[in-house]
Amino acid sequence: MGMPTEEEMKQALAEASRMREQGDDPHHIAKALLNLNYRVKTLEKVLEAAELFYRSGQSVTEHQKLKKAIGDARAAIERTGGIEHERFGLE
Repeated sequence: MGMPTEEEMKQALAEASRMREQGDDPHHIAKALLNLNYRVKTLEKVLEAAELFYRSGQSVTEHQKLKKAIGDARAAIERTGGIEHERFGLE
């Protein structure tokens, strides 16, 4: 299965939003898509921060940005899914 193009994703998210607003989501597909898209965006920020941290020679400033991105992603997941997670010694 290929990844959707940027335009396909934009259309899918717009339709999912419309479905949720109109209460037309009997199988929770729109809710799941919107939730997962939000979570993926926060995790992409963690990836970017991690890459920058390692490219920068693991500077203190970039380490703080990485910790913030991880915290933001964890908060987004908890807000939207309430899943338990491992801390992996990152606290």
